[in-house]
Amino acid sequence: MTIPEAFQAALIKSPKAQHVIVNRTLGQLEAGEVAIRVTSTAVNPVDWKMRDHDAFLNGYPAILGSDAAGVITSVGSEVSDLSIGDRVFFQGIIGNYDSSTFQQYCKMPAVLVSKTPENISDDQAAGISLTTMAVVSAFYDEKGHGLVPPWEKGGREAGKGKAVVIIGGASSVGQYAIQFAKISGYERVITNASANNRKFLGDLGADIVLDRAQSGPDDFKAALGNFPLDFVFDSISAKSTQILAVQILQATKTAHSHVVTLHVVHPEVVDPDAASLGQSQDVKVELKQVLGIGSFPSLRYLSEPLMKELGGPDGYISNGLLIPNRPRVVPGGLPAVEEALALNKKGVSGEKVVFRPSDLQ
Repeated sequence: MTIPEAFQAALIKSPKAQHVIVNRTLGQLEAGEVAIRVTSTAVNPVDWKMRDHDAFLNGYPAILGSDAAGVITSVGSEVSDLSIGDRVFFQGIIGNYDSSTFQQYCKMPAVLVSKTPENISDDQAAGISLTTMAVVSAFYDEKGHGLVPPWEKGGREAGKGKAVVIIGGASSVGQYAIQFAKISGYERVITNASANNRKFLGDLGADIVLDRAQSGPDDFKAALGNFPLDFVFDSISAKSTQILAVQILQATKTAHSHVVTLHVVHPEVVDPDAASLGQSQDVKVELKQVLGIGSFPSLRYLSEPLMKELGGPDGYISNGLLIPNRPRVVPGGLPAVEEALALNKKGVSGEKVVFRPSDLQ
């Protein structure tokens, strides 16, 4: 397999613009890179937020997309553990248009690419990398909770004897947060979701799933039982969920408590009312915001071992420790990008929106 001289890409010509399909070429492959035919790409809120708020983009025209799966078509001269024809998944590089995924081909540093296990499809694999990296940054980076990663000594017992609360368990990030909490040894994982997702999240490892519409801070406190609460992870990071997270920590009187939230692109800071509430009682609550972009130099110490642990025949996915999000495929190939973005923006629960750039039209 080779890279064609020209292939299709979906791009936006200005902020808030609709995508158009154009032909483009790929830059020269560096020694440590691989070229990938993108067979499936996931849609995440960051994609339409980048367009709507002109964030993270390195000029226009711009190519979005940073979560995908595909097949390697070329390898750089220094790449030894990946080969042409390998199925892979990866987190693309936001703002680097040769490494963005809303196109039929892209290129990536080989160390940020993982082999797709035989037991999952490309549509399942497409939604793994960005969301797991968000969780890994929140759980294990010093700017998040600072746990020992599960691939290091003692990491699989980091949560022993403790509980963790994950707000928004049915979200794409929330599903992986539940599973990484179990991988890290937490003995009580508490989350909230709509009632129809209770069994699904229980199968992923949640010990208690509270009804999102009816549960408040005291319900989370009661769900702890005799386990001390270690921290709260807010996978949604809306104003209401940040406030709820603070209230939970205050209700449980968790010393040295903090909420780890995702970076939501817009607004760029934690909610000021939630931050003020966190300082309003004797038990102070700090809100820590993380941005899980694995290509950032400061996060490579987590992203590179993560990709080794996730994929391949002996990784978390093959061994049943991590179950991918359920994909919701938007048919139509690359021209389906606007429909996929609109569906994600409208909101889905328990599923990951994906489309297939390499499908022929």
